[in-house]
Amino acid sequence: MRITLVSALSFFLCHLIYLSIYISVTAGKCLEDQQLLLFQLKSNLTFNPENSSKLRLWNQSVECCDWSGVSCDDEGRVIGLDLGGEFISGGFDDSSVIFSLQHLQELNLASNNFNSIIPSGFNKLDKLTYLNLSYAGFVGQIPIEISQLTRLVTLDISCLSYLTGQELKLENPNLQKLVQNLTSIRQLYLDGVSIKVPGHEWCSAFLLLRDLQELSMSHCNLSGPLDPSLATLKNLSVIVLDQNNLSSPVPDTFSHLKNLTILSLVYCGLHGTFPQGIFSIGSLSVINISFNYNLQGFFPDFPRNGSLQILRVSNTSFSGAFPNSIGNMRNLFELDFSYCQFNGTLPNSLSNLTELSYLDLSFNNFTGQMPSLGRAKNLTHLDLSHNGLSGAIPSSHFEGLDNLVSIGLGYNSINGSIPSSLFTLTRLQRILLSHNQFGQLDEVTIVSSSKLNTLHLSSNRLSGSFPTFIFQLGALSILQLSSNKFNGSMHLDNILVLRNLATLDFSYSNLSVKSRLTTLDLSDNHIQGTVPNWFWKLQILESLDISHNLLTHLEGPLQNLSSHLIYLDLHQNKLQGPIPAFSGNTLYLDFSSNNFSSIIPRDFGNYMSFTFFLSLSNNTLSGSIPDSLCNALYLKVLDLSNNNISGTIPSCLMMMSGTLEVLNLKNNNLSSPIPNTVTVSCGGFPCFLKEIPRLRVLVLRNNKFQGSPKCLKVNMTWEMLQIVDIAFNNFSGKLPREYFTTWKRNIKGNKEEAGLKFIEKQITSFSGGLYYQDSITVISKGQKMELVKILTIFTSIDFSSNHFDGPIPEELMDWKELRVLNLSNNALSGKIPSSIGNMSQLESLDLSQNSEWRNSSAACKFVIPFIFKSLLQSFEGEDPNKYPTSIISSFFF
Repeated sequence: MRITLVSALSFFLCHLIYLSIYISVTAGKCLEDQQLLLFQLKSNLTFNPENSSKLRLWNQSVECCDWSGVSCDDEGRVIGLDLGGEFISGGFDDSSVIFSLQHLQELNLASNNFNSIIPSGFNKLDKLTYLNLSYAGFVGQIPIEISQLTRLVTLDISCLSYLTGQELKLENPNLQKLVQNLTSIRQLYLDGVSIKVPGHEWCSAFLLLRDLQELSMSHCNLSGPLDPSLATLKNLSVIVLDQNNLSSPVPDTFSHLKNLTILSLVYCGLHGTFPQGIFSIGSLSVINISFNYNLQGFFPDFPRNGSLQILRVSNTSFSGAFPNSIGNMRNLFELDFSYCQFNGTLPNSLSNLTELSYLDLSFNNFTGQMPSLGRAKNLTHLDLSHNGLSGAIPSSHFEGLDNLVSIGLGYNSINGSIPSSLFTLTRLQRILLSHNQFGQLDEVTIVSSSKLNTLHLSSNRLSGSFPTFIFQLGALSILQLSSNKFNGSMHLDNILVLRNLATLDFSYSNLSVKSRLTTLDLSDNHIQGTVPNWFWKLQILESLDISHNLLTHLEGPLQNLSSHLIYLDLHQNKLQGPIPAFSGNTLYLDFSSNNFSSIIPRDFGNYMSFTFFLSLSNNTLSGSIPDSLCNALYLKVLDLSNNNISGTIPSCLMMMSGTLEVLNLKNNNLSSPIPNTVTVSCGGFPCFLKEIPRLRVLVLRNNKFQGSPKCLKVNMTWEMLQIVDIAFNNFSGKLPREYFTTWKRNIKGNKEEAGLKFIEKQITSFSGGLYYQDSITVISKGQKMELVKILTIFTSIDFSSNHFDGPIPEELMDWKELRVLNLSNNALSGKIPSSIGNMSQLESLDLSQNSEWRNSSAACKFVIPFIFKSLLQSFEGEDPNKYPTSIISSFFF
């Protein structure tokens, strides 16, 4: 009998399987008109075949019921169409053939980019039970025709209007008119749709939807208050109203929603006291009420085996003690109580939360010791920072947490040893333990696959030898160990192993440094904070470049500095305070483009016995130029431009007559008269500078010099001068002819050779050498021009914006290699020399705003013919493309 029963059951199951296979095959036969409509739809839609996973596969040779995204009923009529995520960008309007598929029950057009209004033909699809138009790029008013789809069970018209600025709205029809006939609706998603109605209106609009289960309307511009009547919808299981300005309490009646599974009211301006009864709803799995800063609340005793999985109350005014009953919520995998006002100790029952993957209790007032979380094997994120936790943490607390990615315990009072087990967790990327009282960091055997990229241990009490295992953490990009109490030394060479390191801070850690480094270049990064003192103690370091960063201070005291340092570049940071002095062996010092604001120390030059390059430009230095700079007998470049320096130029600079090549003092408050120690008759001009024959660049622009530049008793000449800029001062008198007859230029060679030569120097004191190029700003063609490399043939004279009078000296016209000549804004008079046409290399000429030529066209008529003649002569037999500069357009009269 038993065998017979089994045989009968087997026969019945086989027959049932055969019947289901037969039905599925025969039911899929597509009607011809349906196939034609679908193929016409494909032709009308605009989409990218490369991104399509459905439309591009539609083929006339295959039954349409077998097409991807298409489903049919038993009679071969299309009842389901899923074109979500097809990257459709057009071809859907009121005339679309979609509205001819009148048997459609389910339509999904989500995640496309139509960028149009929603067509009004949806009332033709009266059999629809599922309509998804979410995130499809629709804009404008939602059409009233959707309200006629009375069979709808699911409607999703969500959008990202709040991000794109292209509004999808419910105004006419409004929300009430849209939903009043949708009495079968169970899931309604209107996220991002602009609705703009007060609480009593939008809440009452749903009261007729007795079957409504899921309601999501985040970012809808809704206002409050939350109406208690919503709780009459007994079937509600999901309420998501994030990012609306509800500005109200949460009604106590919400505690009566016994089917509620998800409640999300993030950033809604809620206030008052959150109903404790909501935490006791047995079906609830998600509560997120974060970022309601004035919302108060206390946790009740949680029931055993509660269903909560996600509990977020961060950035609220919740307070009180952490209930021990939290351990009853064994399904919790995400817990965020950060930025609240909780206090007391953390209960040991946290160890019962074995499913926990995210725990953030930071920025509260918790005290006592940290409980063990070793049973939470899925934990990825742990943050207990900014509390009052104390005591030691056993290493066993973290053993087995193999999924941990980030741990933050900073800003507590935890002491003892840093748990060594943390460094054995292969997925851990961030350890943030700064501002505690940890006293020891033991050596650890590092797993080669460690992903640790951030290690913050600063502001602790770590002592003993520096842990060398840190240099085995090859993925490290941020290492901060400042403000500790290490002793002994550290081999800086080990840092070079950390090839991904971007931020390093060992400041105030009592370390001495051993290193074989001779060159350290950390320029052009985003390094912040203080330059550590140990940099200056690297015993054989010769070159240090930390320019183009965000550094703000130099850790002091600057004593026992390395005597080997010959190249130091600190420019383009945010360094502040007094200018530091370095050892006398330094050849190259660049402190420019910082925030140094002191005077230049009186003895500053005494530390530059061998310095040949000094730039303090682009700071806010004040006071005078100290005489001690004259002790820098090898100085070739002195740049003090763009500061607030006042007083006079020290006359002892003439002692540098054998070396000084570039002197840039522009944009300061320097003035005349020259000190009495100068015995020559200078008339206000620093004539002693003429006794520096190697000078190539002299820039005194925009100071307060005055008087005549004529130097009667100075017989020296500037044989190598290329660029002179004394513009924007108060110099007066006639332009001295002897300047232009005695200046001898060392410009030699033909044009091809000269174009390859620059003023540049080489530091050859250590292996490989190190080049620098002088740079200067000149005014050419009315614009500032930065010459990062100065061609040895480039010559420029700028005497503009002074009070010079009289004629232009004929002798000036003999400067055939002159590229820029600016005599504008003076009181010059007389004729423009006809020999100006001989200046064949001239690229920029500005004689404007002089007393006799002001508003006169005569100068143009006089000068231009000579220039054309000169141009024709210079181009004769030459390729014009060699000289692309348009000279005529460069002149300003």
